Amino acid sequence: MESLELLRWAVIQFIVLVLCISLHEFGHAWTADKRGDTLPRAQGRVTLNPVAHIDPIGTLAIPGMMIFLPLLFGGLPFGLIGWGKPVQVSLNNSKTRRLDDILITLSGPGMNFLLALVGAVIFGVLWGMNSEMIPETVYDFFLMFVMVNCSLAVFNLIPLPPLDGSRVLRYAVGMAEETFNKIARNAWWILLLAINIPPENPLLGMIFRPVVEFVARGFLSVSQLISGLF
Repeated sequence: MESLELLRWAVIQFIVLVLCISLHEFGHAWTADKRGDTLPRAQGRVTLNPVAHIDPIGTLAIPGMMIFLPLLFGGLPFGLIGWGKPVQVSLNNSKTRRLDDILITLSGPGMNFLLALVGAVIFGVLWGMNSEMIPETVYDFFLMFVMVNCSLAVFNLIPLPPLDGSRVLRYAVGMAEETFNKIARNAWWILLLAINIPPENPLLGMIFRPVVEFVARGFLSVSQLISGLF
């Protein structure tokens, strides 16, 4: 029974992660479209359909292995990581190029914060109803939905390339775009090292986890407040 429970949680986590990564990318595309950038719409990215935003490796294969392999082999010494298909933008308005880039960049984490709030409200309503007609998996889905969106929002705001926070930092320090792009192309290994080394107590995790837990508690306090209305 324990193995079935672990499998149930793994399936919920995988589904929620794929959905939230896709909506994160939709946030980038939607904002770009609203800022007058025609490229995301031309490439079919201004859609809620997850298929348009899924990267087969970054959204399915790698997260799938990290989530499901521990069920077969026990805990693995790797931090969970995943990404969607990057939204391409043209930023063709030279007068608002900088502002457009910042708004488009922040709209991905912003979307995750918005989704965390929506998930917290729904979870609070379900919690308050406390109906035996509602399956336990539904409660678990929305709880996981809040946690994953908080994780994605906080993680993407870390100022390490190629994460969203690094593009904002680039403008803050006045880094040239060519220099930033060179760093970003070779930064994945730095990010992976920060997530996973040392294996027992990853450097990034020492800061990342407490921040995510703090943010998630804020959203779940909204759930508790709403549940008390019933």
